[in-house]
Amino acid sequence: MSLFAKDIAQKRSLFDRDGFCLFRGLIPLDLLTRVVSRMDAVVSGEYESGVSPHAVHFSSDDPVDKLRKIDQPHLSDSVIFELISHENIGRAIAGLLNAKFVQVWATQLLIKPPGGMAGHIGWHQDMQHWTTWWRGEVGTFWVAISNVSEDCGPMQFIRGSHKWGLNENSSFFSDADHAMQRKAIPKPPKSNWEEIPMLMSGGDGSFHHRFTYHGSGSNLSSEPRRSFAIHVRTERSEAVDEKSVYTAHLSDEGVCPVIYQA
Repeated sequence: MSLFAKDIAQKRSLFDRDGFCLFRGLIPLDLLTRVVSRMDAVVSGEYESGVSPHAVHFSSDDPVDKLRKIDQPHLSDSVIFELISHENIGRAIAGLLNAKFVQVWATQLLIKPPGGMAGHIGWHQDMQHWTTWWRGEVGTFWVAISNVSEDCGPMQFIRGSHKWGLNENSSFFSDADHAMQRKAIPKPPKSNWEEIPMLMSGGDGSFHHRFTYHGSGSNLSSEPRRSFAIHVRTERSEAVDEKSVYTAHLSDEGVCPVIYQA
């Protein structure tokens, strides 16, 4: 089934323990090279397809170090669509989850500019934001476009936190104080708080469980940190609200591409 069949049993075991899993070298170099300029074009408001993304979460008045976040950028550019629907991503997720079907239902373009604090992301679970849309097996595949080192604000996972259950309190996504958030997050007795930085090369990808706590610090390097978050579902999911922007187009593969089908 999987592109990574020889070590998929080990990856499944690590995912069950940790709530996240790293895949090396998924995206070809030529596609990585082509997508960088298309990311910049979409950030600048240039939409090759003529279709605007769903939402742009920054403005020209924002600090230069604020996170550049755009929802559904794959609607606006064919190269971005090519990347987020790449067959290697579908095969990796299907192998890890032993799934027969993997579909993209949302994407985010993420550029964390260098040199400041405004790109800081607080601890959160993705499912805290998704309960009105989904139940069941949904998750996030995060693709590094640039190299992600310790100094550029890598994504940090809390190992094993996917077993803590859903926190129905508000997400800390927009908050900067990681230490204060840690005190406020409900944890099972005797649970460990172990922060694992996801250090990656361009073309690597990581998948994390919908309940896994994650966040990131500031980009203190001299280069922007570039990535895409690709939100997916398997056959073990169900839409709660079939009229939302993220569930109303599941039958349209131009919006929600199926990236693996057994």
